[in-house]
Amino acid sequence: MKLREKSALITGGAQGIGLAIARTFCRQGATVYIADINQETGNEAATELSQEPGSVRFLRLDVSEESDWQQVCTQIVAEVGRLDILVNNAGINIRKPIEEMHPEELDMMYQVNIKGPFLGIKHVLPLMKNSGGGSIINMSSVCGLIGHKFTPEAYTTAKGALTTLTKAIASRYGEFNIRCNSINPSTANTAMVQQMLKDPVWKEQRIGEVPLGRMASLQDIAEAALYLASDEAGFINGVALPVDGGVTAY
Repeated sequence: MKLREKSALITGGAQGIGLAIARTFCRQGATVYIADINQETGNEAATELSQEPGSVRFLRLDVSEESDWQQVCTQIVAEVGRLDILVNNAGINIRKPIEEMHPEELDMMYQVNIKGPFLGIKHVLPLMKNSGGGSIINMSSVCGLIGHKFTPEAYTTAKGALTTLTKAIASRYGEFNIRCNSINPSTANTAMVQQMLKDPVWKEQRIGEVPLGRMASLQDIAEAALYLASDEAGFINGVALPVDGGVTAY
């Protein structure tokens, strides 16, 4: 098992991409902390994964609240003594173009999509330094690499900032054996996306731009996270990894 004896914290881990990553990490023997703002969904996810080889716990976390991060990190250290992997997966997307976006909505997106990972990294770094290293994985987007005409500008700027934050952390904290990488997926086949695919125009736009001709599956992204979290990626640092079927290839 690639993650045996490792502990991992996954934000937004109660559903979608986060849950797929949590399941994959559990199957590889990790102690997984599912962190999510929705307690009911989080408890359900922890129950669902309780039969997997690793162990799983749910912690309620509002990623935009520093006190929540402090509490979560304190609890993890008290229970398992260390944190080896942080996956900053929690994110939101208010689907409005720049001309229609209200400042309050922009602030909300930045609170979750930028401030959340920033605070998480801030509070996890001391834990990783004390234990000799770790892997930080930020869930960015192809929109953090390119301008994307079908995506709101607020989301693009947030993911661009997260991609650059990844490289900044990688360059400063690599000397502590702390690796920081981002995953930059194209549109993933989540439950919400499945509903949006019912719109034939939207479906044609999103699938038509992918050279491989399909959406990214949740497992496609989870496997990328597993690699970056594992010792097999021990010399991978500061990388923005597209899991996009070739969207960013042209």
